[in-house]
Amino acid sequence: MTKLEDHMEGIINVFHQYSVRVGHPDKLSKGEMKKLITRELPNALKNTKDQASIDQTFQELDADKDGEVSFPEFVSLLARVLITAHEDIHKE
Repeated sequence: MTKLEDHMEGIINVFHQYSVRVGHPDKLSKGEMKKLITRELPNALKNTKDQASIDQTFQELDADKDGEVSFPEFVSLLARVLITAHEDIHKE
């Protein structure tokens, strides 16, 4: 596997590590998403300890309003985080 393919598989594995805990095994509940964000993205996202920020992020990600975050919905968060990280690298 290439380095990029390995990283993509790693993202999928991290998502599933959290998504299988409660409810649908391929979607994140709000609690699962909070754990994933606070444990896996503490330096990439601001206010990861603030429940109001977590709630707002969850609402924004839950595009179909089913009360859970699917993998495609989660990928939209990763895209935003990657874009911000890319911009930050160019500021340095």
